[in-house]
Amino acid sequence: MTSHRLSRSPKTLLRGLDPRHSLVAGIIWLVIALAASFAIAASVWVGGVAREIVLQQHVRRLALETDQLGSDLGQAVTARLQALRATDGGTPSPAIFERLATTYPHLGWTALVNAAGVVLAGDGSIGPGTNVAERPWFSAGLKGPWIGVIEENRATARAPVLGDLATPLKDAEGHVIGVVAAHLTWHWAGSDVHRLSATLNPSGFAQTLVLNRADTVLVGADELRNRPWAGVILAMAPGTDLEMPGTPRFERLPDGQTVLVARAAVSVDGEPSAVGWQVQLSEPKQQVYQRANALAGRILWISVCLGTATAFIGALGARHLTNRLKRLTRSAGAVGRNEIARIEVPSGRDEVAQLAAAFAKILDDLRQERSDLLTLSSELERRVAVRTREVERLAEEARYAAIVRERLKIARDLHDTLAHSMMAMLSEVRLLRNLQLHDPTALPEELVRAEKVAHEGLTEARIAIAQMRVNAVRDTGLGAALAKAFDRFVNHTGLIGEFTTHPAAARFGDERAETLFRMAEEALRNIERHAMATRVDVALAMHGETHLSLRIADDGNGFDPSTSRPGHFGLVGLREQAHLIDADLRIDSAPNHGTTLTIQLRIVPEIL
Repeated sequence: MTSHRLSRSPKTLLRGLDPRHSLVAGIIWLVIALAASFAIAASVWVGGVAREIVLQQHVRRLALETDQLGSDLGQAVTARLQALRATDGGTPSPAIFERLATTYPHLGWTALVNAAGVVLAGDGSIGPGTNVAERPWFSAGLKGPWIGVIEENRATARAPVLGDLATPLKDAEGHVIGVVAAHLTWHWAGSDVHRLSATLNPSGFAQTLVLNRADTVLVGADELRNRPWAGVILAMAPGTDLEMPGTPRFERLPDGQTVLVARAAVSVDGEPSAVGWQVQLSEPKQQVYQRANALAGRILWISVCLGTATAFIGALGARHLTNRLKRLTRSAGAVGRNEIARIEVPSGRDEVAQLAAAFAKILDDLRQERSDLLTLSSELERRVAVRTREVERLAEEARYAAIVRERLKIARDLHDTLAHSMMAMLSEVRLLRNLQLHDPTALPEELVRAEKVAHEGLTEARIAIAQMRVNAVRDTGLGAALAKAFDRFVNHTGLIGEFTTHPAAARFGDERAETLFRMAEEALRNIERHAMATRVDVALAMHGETHLSLRIADDGNGFDPSTSRPGHFGLVGLREQAHLIDADLRIDSAPNHGTTLTIQLRIVPEIL
């Protein structure tokens, strides 16, 4: 027994988890489904919002870093321009340029030039008196602060230089009286840009570039330097609305990589357009979304964990709340198996207690009704026994009544055959007796006629006996039997006539149909012997679906149906037969106006 229980326990456990067999399981699965749905929906929604916020923060941070890098680079260039301007504050001498070279060792050379383009003083790299009016930095320096484009320093093996730096010299009235110029090396610019970039973006994933007005890379990786920036704008970055220069946006590079790009103009000496430089920071798209996706993933896992905990707590709560209902189910099952007599009604006033009380009351009422039914069944059995004896008595009486009816039928058949024949023979005998006394010569002819009447009586008797043995109506139906009888009548009498029938009426063939057939035969015999008719019509019809009618009409001499005819039992027999089958018989006739006999019978019980 123990092993059997152990083998069934997994099946019982699985059945308990099937919501089709357990309401508790259904509630628990509903709680789990709701908790999981809400957790997933909340994680997707919150994760999407957090992802969007992180992306916007990342974009803003990149834009701020770009602005900060451009500002720091502009301040560094501005400081060097101001240092060059300081050389025109006194008498130019080699000591001033030596101090300038000591302070800014990355300056390749320095020179002080008058408005005519003649070098007045310098560090010696360009001799005094040299005319530099054709050089680009001189003509540009007369107009304002200027930094030249990148050039290759082929004199040394060092990296390319950044260009020539120049700024105008002005007198007390603000007139330009000359130019102070210097040569900046790539070593200074590259190290400063990368130093600032590393300070602002310690992760090291951002690429830092310096571009000119034509978007040509001035400072950057060797493979990008002196080449135009080839990014194609795809979309604005999240959190940005306007298509403005410097606004962060996603761009696609020729190698197919998508990057987030932010630019900021370099402001030199307080004028952004003086130099035309732009600082650009770019990060790969996957790096931009990495932190946002990681945050969304963490939110998803947290939501799933919270949903799992909620579902577990909800399942425990549902199990606890449905324990009373489960006990009620067990109690009802035990009552159904006749293990206990009553359903256990738990304490309390909740729905479970009310349901248990209702079940207990229904069970008590059913038991009371069962007891009453047993008592009533005993009484019914007693009454059935009494009624059975009464039915047996009535059956015996019905058998006797059937015998009586059969005797009456035989009497009617004998009347219809032998009685008529005997009456005809009696008439012939009387006639022969009179002829013997008054006209003996006519006796042989009447003897022949008497013999014929006797043969006809014998034939009719045989036909009647044959009809008693063979039931044509039951075998072929009322319509077919009447059709054959009518054909025999017409052939025998030589009268003209027509027989019509309805298909449904023609199929009628129970014991009442046999009585109708006998009544029709009697009516046809009466027409043959008494009506002196020339035409006979027989019609078998249906009226609706419940009533059948038989109509026999002739054009004979007719009679008065209300006049009594002693010794004639034809009409009496027709009325008796109609009464036996509960049919309505009507005879319409008058002297010299023919006779119409109508029989109407209800063949299907009416539906009440």
